[in-house]
Amino acid sequence: MRIEYPIRLQSYLAKSGFGSRRSCEKLIADGRVTVNMKIVTEMGTKVDADDVVMVDTQLAEPADRLFYYALHKPRGYVCTNYDPHEKLYARDLITIPESNLLFHIGRLDKDSTGLILYTNDGTTAQKIMHPSQEIEKEYAVMTTKAILREDLEEALRGVYIDSQRPYIIKKFTLRSKRWALITLTEGRNRELRKIFSYFGYTIQRLVRIRIGPIQLGDLAEGRYRIVSKAEIKALLEGKNS
Repeated sequence: MRIEYPIRLQSYLAKSGFGSRRSCEKLIADGRVTVNMKIVTEMGTKVDADDVVMVDTQLAEPADRLFYYALHKPRGYVCTNYDPHEKLYARDLITIPESNLLFHIGRLDKDSTGLILYTNDGTTAQKIMHPSQEIEKEYAVMTTKAILREDLEEALRGVYIDSQRPYIIKKFTLRSKRWALITLTEGRNRELRKIFSYFGYTIQRLVRIRIGPIQLGDLAEGRYRIVSKAEIKALLEGKNS
């Protein structure tokens, strides 16, 4: 990954594994970034190869290559890379020397399992997460009681829960009385849990099995694999299977 200097600070941070450009802009705005020991909050700031950039106490250094991994996140692990109240971090399951550069694309909550992507490519992560991409995410959901088809049909039309924008599922398939496959195209916080709770269901298991064309497949819990450039290209092109 060749970097042309000077480079905008948020892009430098994204290439150093601190998240998408948008999340790196928040780090800057929050006063957590220093350049040559001085706090910088100006978004237009540019840095050169010899500048010392740090986030909190961690040195930011761009990697010389891009990484893409698919992880089967187990229950109890968090996607964030740091939380003083947590001990189990999903990223730590990816045991490569450069794991400290990786960040998650989207997220899964602590109680959910399944497919999550990790990368150090902030530009690509931003494209994947942008709402305009409408990338499908498919989930297997098991509830504590039988699921009524009419409830899911209503969710196809959209339900208003905690905002003026409706929560909408794209499609569903009932696999048994308590299991359903649900496809979403948004990535709102705890979206499926809110939708099912709205109809009076308690989710017992929630597993993400697909992101666009990238499948969880038979990847075991806690294991990871390399995601090919062809898979990333297909994801960005909007191919969903």
